[in-house]
Amino acid sequence: MEYSKRPIDIPEQISILVSRGLIIDNESFARQQFSNISYFRLASYWKTFEVDTNTHELAKGTSLNDVLSLYAFDRELRGIIFSAIQDVEIALRTRIIHYFSMKHGAFWFMDASLFSDAEIFNKCFSNLQNEVGRSKEDFLLEHFKKYDSPSMPPVWKTLEVASFGTLSKLFCNMADVSVKKSVAKSFGLPQYRYLESWVRSITVLRNCCAHHARIWNRRFPLMPQLPRHLSLAWIDSETAKPMKLYAQLSAILYLEQSIASNSSIKERLLVLLSKQPQSKLKAMGFPEDWNKQVLWKFSTSLVE
Repeated sequence: MEYSKRPIDIPEQISILVSRGLIIDNESFARQQFSNISYFRLASYWKTFEVDTNTHELAKGTSLNDVLSLYAFDRELRGIIFSAIQDVEIALRTRIIHYFSMKHGAFWFMDASLFSDAEIFNKCFSNLQNEVGRSKEDFLLEHFKKYDSPSMPPVWKTLEVASFGTLSKLFCNMADVSVKKSVAKSFGLPQYRYLESWVRSITVLRNCCAHHARIWNRRFPLMPQLPRHLSLAWIDSETAKPMKLYAQLSAILYLEQSIASNSSIKERLLVLLSKQPQSKLKAMGFPEDWNKQVLWKFSTSLVE
C-alpha cells in the first residue's frame, strides 16, 4: 500500500489531538512545544494514554502536561543512563585491551586466527580501519607520523576510537575463552557469557539513548542473562523481565560496583525513580519492592 498521508502544520496537529481528547489549556504553549519536539516523537508518549488504538481516543482527563511530563522523565532517565554506560564502556575497553594484550600482544585485533567467526572479524576490522582513518585524535596523528608498520596502531591506541558496538563484537567473537573469563571476573561475573549478553544488551540501550529514542516502556530485543546469585550486591532475578529496562539498569548498576565506587549514578537514579508512581515504574519492569532489593537500596553514603 502506498503511503498517501499529507504533511500537516502545527495548528492542525494540535486540533487532531484535541479531537482525540487531549486537554490543552494554553494553545500558544502547545505550539511552542510542538515547534521544538516533533509530533511523531511525542506520539510515543501519548500512545500510552490511548483507550482505543483504532480511533486513538485518549483516556478522559489526559492533558498535554501529562504527556510532556512523561517525555521529560524519559529524557532525564536517558541522560543518567548514558552517563552510566560511559563508565561501563571505558572500563570494558580498558580491561579488554589489558587482558588480551597481556596474552596476545599489541596487535591481536588484526589476527583472524584469534576469532571464532571470520565474517564478524572482517567487519570489525573494517570498522576499526574506518574509525582510525577518520579520527583526528592527536595520539593517532602522531603515531602515523612516526610509524608506518604495521598498518594499524597498537590495540591500546586503536580501540580508544572504536565504537561500543565494535568493541562488543570484538569481545564476543574472541575465541580465547580463558581471557574472556578474566575480563568477566574483573566485573564480578562468574561466567563470560553473562558479560557477553550484558554487553550486547547495553549496546542496544546505548544506541537508544544516543539517538534520543524512548526507553520508558520499551521492550528490548537483546536481553541480559540474569544469574540467580552474584558475588556483589544483586537483585532477585527470578521474577525480573529481561526484556524490560529494570533488567538493563540492574546489570549496569552491578557493573558500576566494580568500576566507580564513588559514582553518583545510583543516587541520581534513586532520586529520579523515587518520585515516580509505581505504575510508571511497572511499565519498565520494576517490581513493587524494587527499592528493597540489595542492589537498589540506598547506601549509607547516599543518606549522609
